[in-house]
Amino acid sequence: MCGIIGYLGPRRSAPLLLKGLKQLEYRGYDSAGIATLAGKIHLKKGVGKLEEIDPRLNLADLPGRIGIGHTRWATHGKVTQANSHPHLSNSGEIAVVHNGIIENYQELKEFLGSKGFSFNSQTDSEVIPNLIEYYLRKRGLIDAIRKALRRLEGSYALAILHEGTQALVAARKESPLVVGVGPNEYWVASDIPAFLEHTKLVIYLEDSDLVVIRDKPSFFNLETGEPVKKKVHSVEWDFEQAKRGDFDHFMLKEIGEQAEAIQRALSQNPRVIERVAKLIRRARGVYFVGCGTAYHACLAASYKFSKVAKRHVNVALGSEFPNYQDFLIPESLVIAVSQSGETADVLSAIRAAKSKRSKVLSIVNVMGSTLARESDHAILQRSGPEICVLATKSYTSQLAILTLLAYALVGRFE
Repeated sequence: MCGIIGYLGPRRSAPLLLKGLKQLEYRGYDSAGIATLAGKIHLKKGVGKLEEIDPRLNLADLPGRIGIGHTRWATHGKVTQANSHPHLSNSGEIAVVHNGIIENYQELKEFLGSKGFSFNSQTDSEVIPNLIEYYLRKRGLIDAIRKALRRLEGSYALAILHEGTQALVAARKESPLVVGVGPNEYWVASDIPAFLEHTKLVIYLEDSDLVVIRDKPSFFNLETGEPVKKKVHSVEWDFEQAKRGDFDHFMLKEIGEQAEAIQRALSQNPRVIERVAKLIRRARGVYFVGCGTAYHACLAASYKFSKVAKRHVNVALGSEFPNYQDFLIPESLVIAVSQSGETADVLSAIRAAKSKRSKVLSIVNVMGSTLARESDHAILQRSGPEICVLATKSYTSQLAILTLLAYALVGRFE
């Protein structure tokens, strides 16, 4: 769960990036770094927590009004300064931060090695800036990025700087990334709390979206290069909700918010609940799908459906759901549960269902998330931001909504 943040605007980027990275600390990390653009790329990164790295390196002192930052949780390679992000190309003219896994990085590393490139880290991520540099020799920056990213197999959320281009570039495939829209300034981040202090206006990136931000953002499809139109959304949360307050840690805060979260979860539009109840009654096969805590909410809710509504439902882990694919028909209903709406295995599950033309209902806490956008119907949990990795209020609100649906099936929704 690496954290990504980028900024372009009239203010110095480094202090804002550092603050944004601190808002992403809940994702867990072992190293962090920032790169800014001011004539050339300036880079500082190190091992440890931000409270340890910043006094040593003074991350906020970097110059420039464009920059990217990253908190890394080691996957490929040990916890070392060389393996931490951002990563530079051999020329030092391209900087990249990456969340995800590049499955064919060994093959790409060998290819680039045959072209004279060398590597300073053990990571899969370092192939990305070097692959962009390779294609940049024969084409413009955006074409070079598109060409490079189309060779990547796996998942990624990326923020990219280029020494010769006063722009912030970002792209995603199967890893979350969102654009924040402020007054004459823009952000990209793994999660909204990274910039929520500055703006509540967001643009959600879809898979294969590429955004180039100069004086304003321009969106393109990575595969075709064609422009893409995007909508600006306003999030319901505010910055105070995403702060820890007087609590020792976020888990205590969110445990205390459960009663209010359950009340909000149950305050659903009766017409929407009745419409969903009709979908369930008409369905030929109902499947609850989730991962981690959401899976356990599904499992507990299946007992409620059995006891209250006398109805059988199938419960599956997102990673296992494709095994049900041959049972799916257009009359099947998949109820997918995810706090973030960006859980990769849950998204794979609903795409398997959609391939069979089955209906998909999502129960999700982030209405503009990928899951909400790709579902036929969505019920919003309204839990507010859940910062702690261990789920508390999101679990109870998910279970509350599923229990509400069980009672709605027998006409006892009030």
